[in-house]
Amino acid sequence: MEEKIIKTEYSEVMQKSYIDYAMSVIVARALPDVRDGLKPVQRRVLYDMHELGIRYDRPYRKSARIVGDTMGKYHPHGDSSIYDALVVMSQDFKKGLPLVDGHGNFGNIEGDGAAAMRYTEARLQKITQEAFLSDLDKDVVDFIPNFDETEKEPSVLPVKIPNLLINGSEGIAVGMTTSIPPHNLAEVIEATKAYMKDETITTKQLMKYVKGPDFPTGGIVINKDELLNIYETGTGKIKLRGKVEIEKAKGGKTNLVITEIPYTMIGANISKFLSDVAALAETKKTQDIVDITNQSSKEGIRIVIELRKDADVENFKNMLYKKTRLEDTFGVNMLAIADGRPETMGLKQIIKASVDFQFEVATRKYNTLLEKELERKEIQEGLIKACNVIDLIIEILRGSKDRAMAKECLVNGKTDGIKFKSKGSQIMAEQLRFSEKQANAILEMRLYKLIGLEIEALIKEHEETMANIYRYEDILARRDSMAQVIMNELDAIKKEFGTPRKTVIENGEEAVYEEKKMEEMEVMCLMDRFGYAKTIDLPTYERNKEAAEAENKYVFKCKNTGRICIFTNIGQLHTIKVADLPFGKFRDKGIPIDNISNFSSEKEQMIFVTSQMYLNLYRVIFGTKQAMCKVVDGGEFDVAKRTVAATKLAEGDEVVSVAIVDNLKDVILRSKDGYFLRFSVDEIPEKKKGAIGVRGMKLGAGDYVEDIRYTYNGMEGPLVYSDKTIEINRIKLMKRDAKGTKLRL
Repeated sequence: MEEKIIKTEYSEVMQKSYIDYAMSVIVARALPDVRDGLKPVQRRVLYDMHELGIRYDRPYRKSARIVGDTMGKYHPHGDSSIYDALVVMSQDFKKGLPLVDGHGNFGNIEGDGAAAMRYTEARLQKITQEAFLSDLDKDVVDFIPNFDETEKEPSVLPVKIPNLLINGSEGIAVGMTTSIPPHNLAEVIEATKAYMKDETITTKQLMKYVKGPDFPTGGIVINKDELLNIYETGTGKIKLRGKVEIEKAKGGKTNLVITEIPYTMIGANISKFLSDVAALAETKKTQDIVDITNQSSKEGIRIVIELRKDADVENFKNMLYKKTRLEDTFGVNMLAIADGRPETMGLKQIIKASVDFQFEVATRKYNTLLEKELERKEIQEGLIKACNVIDLIIEILRGSKDRAMAKECLVNGKTDGIKFKSKGSQIMAEQLRFSEKQANAILEMRLYKLIGLEIEALIKEHEETMANIYRYEDILARRDSMAQVIMNELDAIKKEFGTPRKTVIENGEEAVYEEKKMEEMEVMCLMDRFGYAKTIDLPTYERNKEAAEAENKYVFKCKNTGRICIFTNIGQLHTIKVADLPFGKFRDKGIPIDNISNFSSEKEQMIFVTSQMYLNLYRVIFGTKQAMCKVVDGGEFDVAKRTVAATKLAEGDEVVSVAIVDNLKDVILRSKDGYFLRFSVDEIPEKKKGAIGVRGMKLGAGDYVEDIRYTYNGMEGPLVYSDKTIEINRIKLMKRDAKGTKLRL
């Protein structure tokens, strides 16, 4: 075969391939269909359970069986995605209307995952069977081939309610995302009926029925006035708060009890909330907390915060709203697949799409039912007619050689080859004109049908069939009749499955939290060699001075309203509020610096730690591995940012020493090869923090500065290097930028 090379622009190929991939993810995986509110994986799981006969009134079946069957027949993707979809559809804290009845450990509201699929069991919920799958046998939706064209699956389920609104949806596609909050079943049904009665109804009028989202976790929506715009545009932000109750406890104390949480707090965010509240106490943001316990159970959420007697409860509650996820935002983006493409829709558009789908499904359903009734009518009329001439028919059957001969006589009146008792019977037989279906029914009729009561039942059944035909024709001919049928079904669903609203909708006041001003005082900061830091008051330090200096690497005075500065080997300056450090007893462990700053002990090393208060008063000297030195005004490090560049470094260089120039006399550099250079601090020029500095020492090939020490005015004692004592006078005072002298230690 001759090779055929197609020349094309590479960017066009990439663009087309990416668009094909994106649309595949958008339409076939990540976004729900506006008609049934389901993603493909959810639809396939429910249909597979229906096919397997796992109804609500039958025994549970292993989840692994459902997942395996769904994957093998309809969803050729990972089993985890199928099981995750099954689990979510069974969780009543995520779905306002669970579609699957799970048996076993299907996870909980605090974020614990479901047990493996081999341990859990499931079956369909009653509403799923009745409102999602009941009419599939009536040709109400199109069936399409599965991935390998060995099975058929529905392109959409004939859902009788606006499931997209009731259960909501969340999904991330390529370049777009959907986030639809759940709503109350009864309210959505009433809004749907209102739209069916008046299609010119406005979104504002619809919101008389749909008050707002109804989250399964309850909570309070506090921006009621913004909901109209959200439901008109399909996008916006819903502000949520948890429900807080105040209980009196023993000893005059007060308990703040959280009984409902924001929907966004489901899962790991509950434990994060607990740790955030604990952090408020640890960092001294509040001193009102005595204890916090999570007493949640299957009965519901109950998080108890025990407060001090004199606590300002309202102010503390507002602090929780401000500082934790007890008040949170739910981003709304009502994006779904409509007519095969993604579209952002408002409340009315979604209801309209659902109603249009209901009429389409109802039309197909009643056309199918009408066809069946007309077929039944034809057969019934044939049987009734046959009962009137039953003796003739028996004579035809006895005189025929085979079924085909008898049928030909019944349909076309042909009597050739049939033996009759009399000429009159033959003449009557020639006048018979039954239809094909009637003839087949007569030939298959059993003798007991000739009993008088059976004939009466047949006539009564025929009357019922005629009544059904009249009713179906009326429904199909008049939109009002069909609308009434749909509304009756909606009323029945609401009556059986409707529940009271859980989420309160109101215009909540902005949480105003007055942070108590900290009384300014001087404290001592202690940091050990592992990076654990804390502050203690001055009297405590004086009593434990020797132990404090022996056990800690950095000990310095600072103000509790100030900041601490950490200089690192990579030239970074990290600042920490002193207030973020625990203040307490001398033997308290402290908090790791990594937890409250951008400093990472895995990527950098602390070179110097001090108070910003001191930096503002003095100048700072820097020395690097490549012997670059400079002096910087300490005021340049008075910054609000948590992390800034403290100095500029050449490639491959790093900071060896940082010190405050207070009473410093000489600088002593020691290189790896054992060269010492001592020169006056005054020889180092003052530079900006963004400068590299000047060379302090000439280094040989492969040599670098390993250590930097300083002498002070009035200091005459020796220096200690690597546990060895060196007399100062052994190191000759030279000029900056010399090679130095080599000493034997």
